[in-house]
Amino acid sequence: MASHVADSRDGQAAERAERLSEVVVALADENANLQRALETRIVIEQAKGVLAARLDVDVHEAFRVLRLAARSNRIRLHDLAMRVVESRETPPEIEQRDY
Repeated sequence: MASHVADSRDGQAAERAERLSEVVVALADENANLQRALETRIVIEQAKGVLAARLDVDVHEAFRVLRLAARSNRIRLHDLAMRVVESRETPPEIEQRDY
């Protein structure tokens, strides 16, 4: 009887450990996704500021221009924003049109 109780407790402990491990993995994945989203958002915010200064518009208009240029050229918003931030030149996808 005592052996059966011990086996049952061991089984429950192993089950809890497995569930805990699954939760830890899920939380680590979620954390990584949130970190990527934050990093993407930071680049987009920086690009908005850069474009606002270059185009002499407010940040809302700068975001509208950035978003429209990305959509019109089938470029990910983050990728175009990164190009804005990394270069002193405004990408041609933004300069080519009168947004």
